[in-house]
This record gives sequence, C-alpha cells and structure tokens, in this order.
Amino acid sequence: MAAALAFTGLGIGPAYAQGISLLRDTETEDMLRSYETPLAKAAGLDPQAVHLYLVGSPEVNAFVAEGQNLFVLSGIILYCKTPNELIGVMAHETGHIAAGHIIRSGVGMEHAMVPMLLSLLLGAAAMAMGAGDAGMVILGAGSAMAQAQMAAFTRVQESSADQIAVRLLNATHQSPMGIYSTFTRFAVEQAQSAYKIDKYAVDHPVGQDRLADIEQKVNASPWRDVKDPPQVMHTFEMVQAKLAGFTLPVQEALDRYPESDTSESARYARAMIYMRKPDMAKALTTISSLIKDEPNNPFFYEVLGQIHVTMAKPQLAIPAYQKAVDLRPNAPQLRLGLAVAQLATETPAMANAALQNLKAASLIEDDDVFTWYETAQAYSMLKNEPMANLATAEAYYNSGAVRKAGIFALRARRGLEQGGPDWQRANDIVGVASATPQR
Repeated sequence: MAAALAFTGLGIGPAYAQGISLLRDTETEDMLRSYETPLAKAAGLDPQAVHLYLVGSPEVNAFVAEGQNLFVLSGIILYCKTPNELIGVMAHETGHIAAGHIIRSGVGMEHAMVPMLLSLLLGAAAMAMGAGDAGMVILGAGSAMAQAQMAAFTRVQESSADQIAVRLLNATHQSPMGIYSTFTRFAVEQAQSAYKIDKYAVDHPVGQDRLADIEQKVNASPWRDVKDPPQVMHTFEMVQAKLAGFTLPVQEALDRYPESDTSESARYARAMIYMRKPDMAKALTTISSLIKDEPNNPFFYEVLGQIHVTMAKPQLAIPAYQKAVDLRPNAPQLRLGLAVAQLATETPAMANAALQNLKAASLIEDDDVFTWYETAQAYSMLKNEPMANLATAEAYYNSGAVRKAGIFALRARRGLEQGGPDWQRANDIVGVASATPQR
C-alpha cells in the first residue's frame, strides 16, 4: 500500500510519457535554488526546507508533493523562453506550499510517483555513474513512473496559488509577466492539442477567467516591465543547452543547436551531444574551446572529466574533476565525480583519495545514495569490509530499503569497535530496521 500522498502543479503533455528519472546536476540545481530561495523567504518558508528535485522527462510539468518537495521536470525548463517564465512557474508551486494545499488535501494514491522518485533503488544508482552523462547523474528510472497519476486540485486552489505567486514575485521585485505568458501558452496549446490531453492537464485548466485575473494582477504590478538581468539570462541559456544536449534525442538536440550556431550555449549543448553520439574527438574539441573562453567555469571541467571517464581514461579525468572541485569545493556532486574517476584507477592510493572526497561530499549531503555506494566501493577496495558494509547500509537506508540496510548494518556492527561512532551508527540502523514492519 502506497503512502497517502497529494500532488499539485501545472503542466501539459501526454500521460503516457516515457519513463522518468531523477537527475543530479550541480549547475542546474544551483540555478533552480537561486530562483526558489527568494520566493520561499518571501512566502515565510525556510528555503532549506523546500527540497528541489530535477526530473528527467520531456513533459512540460512542475509539481509539489508530500510536504515541501518541489519537482521540476527538464521539459518545462526547455519549454520556458526566459528565466522569468520558469521563476513564475516555481512561484506558483511555492504558492501551493505556502497555502498548505498539499497538507490539507489528504488525497491518497495507490500508485504514486513520489515514493518511486524518493525511494531510489540502489541498483539503479549503481549503474548511473560512468555512463557518460556529463555530470548529470541519473538516480532511478523506469517506465512504471509513467503510470503515475496526479491528484486533482480545485480551481480555487489553483487561483489561490496564482495570487500568492504574483505576491511573491512582487515581494522579490520580479516581474509577474512570465507566469502570465507561460500560462497563456499552456491555454493555447491545450486548446489546439491534437493528442489526448492527460488527466493532469484537465485537472489544472487554464481558463479565460483565470487568465484574466492573472493579467489584471500583472498589469497592476510595479515590477511588470522588469527584465531578467544578462547574467541570469546567460545562466538559464547554458542550463537549457546542457539539458537539451543531455536529455533530448540526438537529432532533435542538433536541430535545436546546429553546428552553424557558434554561441557559447550551442557549443555547450553540442559537447554533450557529441559525447552521446559518440564522437569523442568533437566532444573534446568543443569542451576545450569553452574552457579556453571561460577558464574558471567548474562545470566545463566537470564535462571534460566525464568525457574522459566515458573514454575509460580515468587518469585524464582526475585533473579535470580536480579543477572543478578546486573551483567549487562545496559542491558534493563534483567531489563525487572526482571520487568515481579516482576509484576507476583501481589503485589503493587513489581509493584513499576517493574516500576523502566522498567523506567531504557526505558531510554536505549525507543522504545521497550514490555517494554511499561509492564509499562502500572505496572501503572494499581498501579491504575494510566492516566499513564497506556500513556504507552499503547507509546506501540502502537512504534509498528507503530499511530492512536491507539493517542486514548490512548488522554485518558491519560485528567488525566495528564496540561503542565507537561507526558502531553506534550501525546499531542505530539495526534498531530502525528491527522496528520497521516487513512488507
């Protein structure tokens, strides 16, 4: 029986979409966090309590679920024409959180998306890295996700979220024009759609009354004509390019960013596209040209490292990832990439170095499944089986597989110094697992 969950959001697209996956990418997450933080503060929320998730899916969609979890699909990032449009979408979702719609609705689902997304299978995480994904780590996937159903929310709730969104945008001195232009396109495309519109879109209609109300509030805003700053626009274009190069079918991505386009964002997209084709010579040439133009961009070095990992050349990947970490030492996913490259050398010295990076990453983000999986690999390479078992227990624990976590924690506890912090952590996991009902 799935936990009782409720969803709300906005979106268009067919319900039969392909399987979807959680993506981890520091560059994209940084951008989304920079959008959400001022909105959350204006709404009286703790920005750190709003958990952001990037979902790899072509569907034009964003939604909040199970409290303060905000899911942004890659499709809506590619759909929006400006940062302001995407910020407007996120303001709408933040409006649902601020209004308590999720908590009050109490809508339950037998087959919900959130448990699938949040409770990631260790095996899926284990396969994700090293697949040539340009720093975008795929965590969990499967066509079953496409069967998720979105809960219906009333027009009153949608209108309420709109009103709050405009208020939040005004409070943060941002134009509400983006939310109006995005919703207007939604309405037109829903009306003209040739395919069967999914239940989610039907449950979230963008009617004329709703549009008129938004338009009135937009026109009354003193910030109506504020434009996105050039640097904000540049970051948005680069993230769009990265996502397009990584998630779209290769030919579709090339059509969007043809070789005749020599802009920085187009070359960034093509670096990803060439790596996926694969055409590693072009991928290396393209990313190297970007590094020459912008030598202090950590994400260019991250992509360079990933290209070398994909080519099974970890020794060349290590200095690239190290440069990325030097430029962004507090980014756990960059340290994870470096650690993966170090472990790929299969040498004890590099395993020790990897372990230090993994420990640093887990201090910042202690619930990342793949970080714990790689930590287990590092300890195993160093012949430290108790700690390898404890790290495996942490991986299972953070994937939601608590009883499996208990099995490995029990194994770890037997080999650890009794009463020490690692022993105590293993003991705590064993205790939680013992109290967890078997399904």
